[in-house]
Amino acid sequence: MLRRTLAILAFVSIAAIAFAHGTDKHVLGTVTKITDTEITVESQTKDVQVVKIAPDTSFVKSGASATIKDLKVGDRVVIHAKPVGSDLIAHEVRFGKMPTAAAGSAATKPQ
Repeated sequence: MLRRTLAILAFVSIAAIAFAHGTDKHVLGTVTKITDTEITVESQTKDVQVVKIAPDTSFVKSGASATIKDLKVGDRVVIHAKPVGSDLIAHEVRFGKMPTAAAGSAATKPQ
């Protein structure tokens, strides 16, 4: 009985992780245009995506809270967006360099 319960628990946990992002779309690339309501991104394969900004869209620059005004044309971004009809609505826009704390701690580990 315990073995069966553990197996079911493991399956449910793995399924939850696999579907954590649901229908989210991830847009990666370079910002080519910014307006108050949209961000245009060009991917490495030259595909262009326009992502709409919602009032609750969060912006994260180098791991810290930011605003759309901190975002510049030419910045590399990762945008987490939800498809709504034919639009993509951003709920998080990440850009800037990642904090170096993780890299620094790896470099100081004894070998």
